Amino acid sequence: MLLEQQRYIHEDLERLEQGIADRMGDEPKMIRDRLNRDHEVSQLLDQIQHQSAELLPLYHDKTGLRSKEILQISTGDPFEEFYRQVADIKEHHSRYPNEQSENSEQWYRPRKGGEDQPFIVETMFSGEEAYGRFFDLHGCHESYLNLSDVKRLGYMQYLEVFDNFQPGYGGVKRADKMTDQYFKYLGELMEYLESFMQRTRPLENLDKVFRTWDTDFESAWEKDEVQGWQIEKGAAKSNGANRMLSSPDAIWCEACEKEFKNENVYKGHLNGRKHTKAAEVLSQRGGISLEHRLKERAIAEREFRVKKLAGAMSTERDDTRVNVERRQGMTERERQQELENFYNLSNEQSKAVEEEEEDGGDDRIYNPLKLPLAWDGKPIPFWLYRLHGLGQEFPCEICGNFVYRGRRAFDKHFNETNHITNLKRLGITNTHLFRDITSIEEAVRLWDKIQRETKKTTVDEGSIVQMEDAEGNVMPEKVYLDLQKQGLL
Repeated sequence: MLLEQQRYIHEDLERLEQGIADRMGDEPKMIRDRLNRDHEVSQLLDQIQHQSAELLPLYHDKTGLRSKEILQISTGDPFEEFYRQVADIKEHHSRYPNEQSENSEQWYRPRKGGEDQPFIVETMFSGEEAYGRFFDLHGCHESYLNLSDVKRLGYMQYLEVFDNFQPGYGGVKRADKMTDQYFKYLGELMEYLESFMQRTRPLENLDKVFRTWDTDFESAWEKDEVQGWQIEKGAAKSNGANRMLSSPDAIWCEACEKEFKNENVYKGHLNGRKHTKAAEVLSQRGGISLEHRLKERAIAEREFRVKKLAGAMSTERDDTRVNVERRQGMTERERQQELENFYNLSNEQSKAVEEEEEDGGDDRIYNPLKLPLAWDGKPIPFWLYRLHGLGQEFPCEICGNFVYRGRRAFDKHFNETNHITNLKRLGITNTHLFRDITSIEEAVRLWDKIQRETKKTTVDEGSIVQMEDAEGNVMPEKVYLDLQKQGLL
């Protein structure tokens, strides 16, 4: 029966390939449907690998049973072997008469999600993540705030610096990193980011990407190029050659891990209690033990992995910051209402897509109020339209008569490159004084007035110094020098 088993596996592989082709032939419009399709394809690919792993040993035939079966069929009476297998099948069904047969053609066909057949991604993401569009780092943020000697940051600030482990940003001093609490925090952050990437990118070969990052870290660690974890030379003073200092006169103290503005301030802190204690700790670390270095390596590896993961998902990180900033201006009731609308809208749009496919309708969007379109291509809710004041239009002549919808977008554009560049083309260099000015004529008139006032307040140095000639006449220095050149004195 080994040949029949081989044939069955090959048939199953063809059904799996056909199931993948059917799913990849359609491009869903909703992010939930698209992500659900990718996860289904990933599961089918795993099933192909599993079936292939079972098929390969049958071809190797280390036991010789397959060769023996082929020999029996080819040398003996083929009908005798055939009837023998038929008798085995009849005996099996007589032993299990109530066994139901399954239609294998239906196993891998695409199924529409619904109440009877829920989506795979329904339970994968939290409401904050919105099917993989945003991060949900509230738990990691709480763990970060529970660390000792860290900068107290809000959630919005934490999203900007959670991958910057330098002291003063999102990290702590090197000596404070050697704690189990900090190691556990890094593990929690790394596991979440890896899980988020695996859930949002099921078709990518993430194991290969992770191995590449491990190789990069091994190479950097051997060359002692991992930022913040270089082997120290025992010197408490550093010239800042490998650090970004704020000014050329600034000096970096390696013991305190702090920057000082100039050499006088640096020398003044050398006798302090904090520097003395930090210098003793640094001198003790001069001869680093192997166990201590291995612990540093484990912490540095997690920090390196977090930086790589954050860099690979920079789009989701930026979208999360924008979403958090937007939700901070909403009440709790509005947040709950938006979440309910999000889930209801996903279900309604999925049903609408199915109805369009059945009816063959066009892709026109019913938008009588001419509301702006959201990320899904549908008009935003009217309450959100009124909340942000998008019904108000603010034209800007300096930006080429471009019309901004909403006060927030209008105020934001004064700091954008387009508006500042157009002001500089008009000869205006001090652009921060021209906020809320959109007319070219008004901007030029104001700039001329500022220039005239500047000239009036400018003091002529030649009129300050007074000179006296031989006859006792007092005059400005400039007049005195002119008369002296002409020989009139």
